[in-house]
Amino acid sequence: MGKGAVCVLQSLVFVVPPQAEGRRLGVFLRQAGVSASCIKAVKHQGRGFFADDAPLHTDQPVHAGQTIRFDLPPEPSTSVTPQPVPFTLVYESDFAAVVDKPAGLAVHPTLNHTDGTLANGWLYHLQRSGRTGVFRPTNRLDKNTSGLMLLAQNAYAAPGLADSARKCYLALVQGELPPGPGSIDAPLGRRGDSIIGRCVRADGKPSRTDYLVLAAGGGHSLVACLPRTGRTHQIRVHMAYIGHPLAGDSLYGGAETLLRRHALHCAVLAFAEPPFGTPHRFESLPPTDFTVACRTCGLPCGEALQETLRALPLTDPGAGEA
Repeated sequence: MGKGAVCVLQSLVFVVPPQAEGRRLGVFLRQAGVSASCIKAVKHQGRGFFADDAPLHTDQPVHAGQTIRFDLPPEPSTSVTPQPVPFTLVYESDFAAVVDKPAGLAVHPTLNHTDGTLANGWLYHLQRSGRTGVFRPTNRLDKNTSGLMLLAQNAYAAPGLADSARKCYLALVQGELPPGPGSIDAPLGRRGDSIIGRCVRADGKPSRTDYLVLAAGGGHSLVACLPRTGRTHQIRVHMAYIGHPLAGDSLYGGAETLLRRHALHCAVLAFAEPPFGTPHRFESLPPTDFTVACRTCGLPCGEALQETLRALPLTDPGAGEA
């Protein structure tokens, strides 16, 4: 987004640059990074748009030097109950938040986990700070996957955050892979009539995971995985497909010798934050069970792993649920 935008509490203000002279307001806003759904919500649920404090319709032209202002649309109601749930708040602003989710914590309430989820904990966090809102994650993690998640604080920020987010996961896999990069390009779909299980199948959705083997030893490998598509269980299925299931991942052939859950951690998260596209990058070391498993195999952990994470390049957007 151009640097003609500022945020004033829950309002956004844009100054029209000379090159936008005569554009329709709707076109100007879309080019400034405001999603079509956000524009629609402001029109039909909010107070509308204003140019120099005068109402302006989206089909009317804007003029250089005008100040365009609008209130962010009201948040939808939510049935999620605020509850104190442990998680680590890594970063928070008016537009974005980064949390570090522990393994064993479900992200959303489901039929099997009706409360005690990260969503419940986030609403409790908002409540304690005197705010209201909804839980709006731009990526999801399986219950037993740990690590970084990016949340949008409002409907305006969500599309830009989701589009710019890049992620790198650490996976502890069985077998000793040769060091260096690799890529798995194999379509994924449902496994039989299973609701949960996925597998590589010819009629599946295109799926690609790039990876970098960081170290190998003790019959295992520490691998940095960058999902280039966002399929359910993508990293877990792809690594099992090449004969190296995640340690602890019994669903896909992993042994529970070293730990009792699949060894997957979202370790690096980078994104551009609205309204100015401010770049951010965060790293997170794996939790204790993952670290102990690595140490048992003689693989990097602690400060040595931290330095490795800082040096990892993130060249393409990652996405989805791992």
